[in-house]
Amino acid sequence: MALAPDTAAGLVYQIFDLQRAVRCIATANVRGQDTGVALQGVLRFVGEGEVRATKLAEKLGVSAPVLSRHIAELEEQGFVVRRQDPDDGRAQLVALTASGAEKLRHIEEQHTAVLQDYLRDWSEEDAGSAAQTLQKLTESLKKSARAKAAGTTTTP
Repeated sequence: MALAPDTAAGLVYQIFDLQRAVRCIATANVRGQDTGVALQGVLRFVGEGEVRATKLAEKLGVSAPVLSRHIAELEEQGFVVRRQDPDDGRAQLVALTASGAEKLRHIEEQHTAVLQDYLRDWSEEDAGSAAQTLQKLTESLKKSARAKAAGTTTTP
């Protein structure tokens, strides 16, 4: 069953409003830190395991040159390392260093503490329900985006 146009428009508005709120919170919480929001995003995805730089750029939705600059900065700070992909000498693999893993852990702890503070009037049930809804929304959007990129459709 398709969403009504007004419902879809309302959801789009809420998503963009949430993005703005998250961006404001993130920006306020990175002031004075050695890694900005973009670099923290790269660290988070590299923290999921060693990855090809091209896959990482795709996952982050950035161009290869933009990602290369981010990786170079993180490498200079000692948070990531690059090496040639043994399966394809033209490709690079990116991984966290021990220092990078520690930095990521610290960032995630800080984000958790900030969110706990901002949502102190929420119950566990509220948070769990919101997390489930956001997960469902994210998975639906990813599935639809992959289908569109592959030239297929997810609607009947």
